[in-house]
Amino acid sequence: MPITTVSSRDFNQDVGRAKKAAQAGPVFITDRGRAAHVLLTIEEYQRITGKGVSIIDLLSMDAEPDIAFEPGKAEIVVRPADLT
Repeated sequence: MPITTVSSRDFNQDVGRAKKAAQAGPVFITDRGRAAHVLLTIEEYQRITGKGVSIIDLLSMDAEPDIAFEPGKAEIVVRPADLT
C-alpha cells in the first residue's frame, strides 16, 4: 500500500489527483512541511474504524431463521480457594 504525500497547496489545486492516489493508499496532506491530514477512501476508513457493519446486523441472522441450537448443560465446578 503506497503512501502519497502532497502539500496543502497541491491538494487544493488538484483534488482529483489526490482522490485517485487514495484508491491505492493513504494520502498525507502537509501543512508547512508537516503532515496535517490524511485522505482515505470510505472503505479503508470503515475497515480501520470497524464501522462497516454493526453487531446487530451481524447477529440478526435474517438469512437462516430456522437454525436449531441446543446448547449443552453448563457444568459449574466449585473449588476451595487456595490462600497460600
